[in-house]
Amino acid sequence: MAKYEKWICEDGLLQISAWARDGLSEKDIAKNMGIAYSTFNDWKKRFSELSEALKKSKAIADVIVENALYQNATGYSYIEQVSATKKEVFYKDGKREKEIVTPITLDLIRHKPPETTAQIYWLKNRKPVEWRDKREPPQDDNQTNPLQGLFAEIERRKSESRDG
Repeated sequence: MAKYEKWICEDGLLQISAWARDGLSEKDIAKNMGIAYSTFNDWKKRFSELSEALKKSKAIADVIVENALYQNATGYSYIEQVSATKKEVFYKDGKREKEIVTPITLDLIRHKPPETTAQIYWLKNRKPVEWRDKREPPQDDNQTNPLQGLFAEIERRKSESRDG
């Protein structure tokens, strides 16, 4: 059996897809497969099912990460399950007769506030002109630079003071 037959089948492609979805580079995938990276690239050209599996899996991983970034940038609510105990005390004729403690699970709604870092990252990539770090002042064609000719004037005055 040729080595590629182990990988260009349903089980093999499923494993390769999982590695791609987990974020492994193609070099790492080739290493996991026990083949050279150049061989891996040849197989991608030869076997369309391999290149399609990689594209699809990478796209899924990208969407998952994009959604997580968006949620971190905007904030979100989630349900957290917390273990607690419920205590019941029973009385008879005014005297404490028994106590029953039961473990319970509570669903608490929590809110994760937006992360400023995620917001900045999102905006710098989505609106790079408006959100870049260094802003250029608007240029007015009729406005002259107040520093224009300053160095020439300084040199002229130095020369006059030496001469005169």
